[in-house]
Amino acid sequence: MSASAPRTYAESGVDVGARATALRALLESSRYRAPPSHGRPVALPGHFAGLVRIGGETLALTTDTVGTKVLLADRMDRWEEVGEDLVGINVNDLAAVGARAAGLVDTIVCARPDDDRFRAIGRGIRRGLEAAECALLGGETAVVPDLVHGIDLGGTALGFFPKGRRPITGDRIRPGDLVVGIPSNGLHANGFTLVRRLLSAAAVDLERPRPGGREPVGVELLRAQRMYAKLADAVADRAGVHGLAHLSGGGVRNMVRLKADVAFSLDRWPDPPPLFRWVQGLGPISDHEMFQTFNMGIGFVVVVARDRATEILARLRRSGAPDAVEIGRVERGRGVRLPARSLSYDGYA
Repeated sequence: MSASAPRTYAESGVDVGARATALRALLESSRYRAPPSHGRPVALPGHFAGLVRIGGETLALTTDTVGTKVLLADRMDRWEEVGEDLVGINVNDLAAVGARAAGLVDTIVCARPDDDRFRAIGRGIRRGLEAAECALLGGETAVVPDLVHGIDLGGTALGFFPKGRRPITGDRIRPGDLVVGIPSNGLHANGFTLVRRLLSAAAVDLERPRPGGREPVGVELLRAQRMYAKLADAVADRAGVHGLAHLSGGGVRNMVRLKADVAFSLDRWPDPPPLFRWVQGLGPISDHEMFQTFNMGIGFVVVVARDRATEILARLRRSGAPDAVEIGRVERGRGVRLPARSLSYDGYA
């Protein structure tokens, strides 16, 4: 273990506090109200997707990038996984408001186009689109060698609400509700600036398995994120579903984005998978930092009325999540707590 290994996301170069301050400055300076004839935005500050009412319909929009996971893809020369992530990062955010994905546009910013690389990214995008049942509507490829030295992948997704479905915004969450978690299948596409610094400091050979692993650790880390869109769609119309959250960047703090004036007590959180504990040991990194940076084994949550929890769990299991499990409850208070680990978070940065 190297003494130069970062112990926090901020030490690796990503200061979420500074990002939040800069974002507030951007939002304050860009505030604008469009005329009613152009649609009526639904106020959901800090939520997973933006909503706009146009006539009698509500549409959902979200945008995100794969981030520095592409640098690991470059080192391993494996591009299909990040192509699939390009879809997953966006449709999973749409799912967190109960929207069904309708279409996606991709953005590829690169220093130079490469046929083989683009072909592999395209195969991954196709896999993601098939899993989410979402159409590719177009996109933008920018070749800008003066701005980037490698490649950046992102996208924007459009969602809609099937007839009779209301957006699920978290406003109905109340003390007494239960929290159901759907496990992740790895790190998804978050925290890789920290992970890559840890790998470098520890001189990890990406072509060899970690202790206890069965495949090269580089392949394990690159695994494309689980798609939650169809699972969320399976329960979004059911009575008692009060909130949905995609635990992406920000870890468990994402729960606060659903409702700020309740406390989420995650007192039944399962033991994190070995991959997360191995990453933690490279630092070493505190539990507090791990749970606010990574998904720690739970990638998506459903907040449900107590008297409907058994029904929703059964429906999730029938729909492709046999591993869905109750992980906590909603209480009076504020923030997110993991009592067994003596962790608490007041808000989402």
